[in-house]
Amino acid sequence: MKKAIPWILVIYIAFVFIQSLFFKFAGSQETVIIFDTIGDWMTGIGFLAWLGEPFKNYGGVVVGVAELIATVLLFIPKTRIWGAIMALATISGAIFFHLFTPLGVVRAIDDMGNTDGGVLFIMACGVWIASAITIYLNKNQLNRGSV
Repeated sequence: MKKAIPWILVIYIAFVFIQSLFFKFAGSQETVIIFDTIGDWMTGIGFLAWLGEPFKNYGGVVVGVAELIATVLLFIPKTRIWGAIMALATISGAIFFHLFTPLGVVRAIDDMGNTDGGVLFIMACGVWIASAITIYLNKNQLNRGSV
């Protein structure tokens, strides 16, 4: 079981990240709604206003690339700590946007106002926990400088 737990955590993180890539890279309606909502919010904040439009246009792809890189790093034992750190940072951003912007925990998934019931937020919290545990389990990689 001691060897299985790290892989279960990695597979969970990878599942959440990989299954969302199609939506991010294809510019699905769901992704457009998410990144437009956050971009519009940024536009209304003075020092972030310049970032609103680029975030709306490229945020999904940039986040998707970060998730893909983190996933690859997680599957390589020698780079797992870096993948977990990258996953934790990326998902911390997602959780921040859910909690502190108009995006919300229960968010719209289409123009008709249907919602996801909070599933995306719950999955993000799961990735955060799995990433934090993975960092803890691999902390010795940082201490001995083996990475």
